[in-house]
Amino acid sequence: MLVKTFGSAFFGISATTITVEVNLGQGINFILVGLPDNAVRESQKRIVAAFKNAGYNYPRYEITVNMAPADIRKEGSAYDLTIAIGILAGSGQVVPDRLSEFIIMGEVSLDGTVQPIKGVLPIAIQAAKEGFKGLILPMANAREAAIVKGLQVYGVESIKEVVDFLNGELPLAPVTVDIEMEFERSQQKSDFDFMDVKGQENIKRSMEVAAAGGHNLIMIGPPGAGKTMVARRLPSILPPLTLEEALETTKIHSVAGKLSKNMALISVRPFRSPHHTISDVALVGGGVFPQPGEISLAHHGVLFLDELPEFKRTVLEVMRQPLEERKVNISRARFSIEYPSSFMLVASMNPCPCGYYNHPEKECVCAAGTVQKYLNRISGPLLDRIDIHVEVTPVPFRELSQDRLSESSAVIRQRVIDARALQSARYADENGVHCNAQMSSKLIQQYCALTSDGKLLLKNAMERLGLSARAYDRILKVSRTIADLAASPEILTAHVAEAIQYRSLDREGWAG
Repeated sequence: MLVKTFGSAFFGISATTITVEVNLGQGINFILVGLPDNAVRESQKRIVAAFKNAGYNYPRYEITVNMAPADIRKEGSAYDLTIAIGILAGSGQVVPDRLSEFIIMGEVSLDGTVQPIKGVLPIAIQAAKEGFKGLILPMANAREAAIVKGLQVYGVESIKEVVDFLNGELPLAPVTVDIEMEFERSQQKSDFDFMDVKGQENIKRSMEVAAAGGHNLIMIGPPGAGKTMVARRLPSILPPLTLEEALETTKIHSVAGKLSKNMALISVRPFRSPHHTISDVALVGGGVFPQPGEISLAHHGVLFLDELPEFKRTVLEVMRQPLEERKVNISRARFSIEYPSSFMLVASMNPCPCGYYNHPEKECVCAAGTVQKYLNRISGPLLDRIDIHVEVTPVPFRELSQDRLSESSAVIRQRVIDARALQSARYADENGVHCNAQMSSKLIQQYCALTSDGKLLLKNAMERLGLSARAYDRILKVSRTIADLAASPEILTAHVAEAIQYRSLDREGWAG
């Protein structure tokens, strides 16, 4: 007897429906075809034990399982439940009438319980597109899939629940999630607030400018000056995720298996802070079976690289293309996968190996030329993609001991939201441009015109401070953002002056 059940495979952040054909014929054998990996091949052993422990008979026939399309590689243990239900239906233990209505997926344990899987959200989105009535999934994944409208999602704990449900012996209530309520309720959650930061007004201002324009930022300062503390608070002033952005971010984390149990939707901007020993594959994604890297997990959020010069140069260099194109392509001999990676890069570094170059109180003990050598660990092309360079100085005791509260993240965030609204209106007709940091050279000429005084100030600054040519466009972009924060249609001289201050590493002689 031939029976068809349906599963799904995801590639990148998109899914493809897999038809699992189970045929029972004469003989005693188990044949699995359709380009399965080792984890899929091992499903037979798990299924045999699960049947025995759950009280079902494993049929004494030749069982042929074909996973179509046969030219797509099937990976992981998520097909256990799909194959198991097909075998039970083929042997008459499950009524096959409703199998065509559902995508059925889950890992089966030896005792018959169903374990959670990865990539449920893209699977649910594809199932809705193809007109399936619903999904039968592990209970831990049900809320994640239920955010997709038009699907009945049934969460199950064991293979017995699936069999009884399909046979009409157990009524299951579909899991429901009010996506708008879920989104609104958890959107404002943040463990960090700029209200906790004492002093460092110039750093908080640079963070506000970076958030308002989507600019990449690097902080240079001695140990203990508060670089990491301030960076961790940046997501609290970024504009809230839109529902579309939240869904796209959740898809990436779902594919990577990073969603916590029973989590339905990521509604706050991600903050990723990998250790400096990370490999280039872990950062940008890839591997034998490609997975999203840290730059994709930071999509629509912040990627924080602490102690930037300590990262391997090869790791930093692979970020250059994703920073420019806001996506990463992973190519293999048989396929190519694209992951989105539109993130804000925030980095921090000590000014020298000992950490005290230019410190107001402590003396630097590094040898001559060491500071420049340390800075040269970061390539010019990478620095070229960082709009704001800001120096961080230690906070004096009088500011640390003050009882006066600083400005809260909520107040700063509102100014950022207002500035982003101006940019959204400005670039409404520009495809793929949503903030000032994404402006092309053509858009810079169109929207970053300077007054005669502003041009003179920028000319003098580039000549006297020895600013490099690559700083020119960055200064104009940041000036436009500062003007937007002030709700000024024109870029004034004061806006240009502030933007010039944010190019510390471009100054000749900065490192001695």
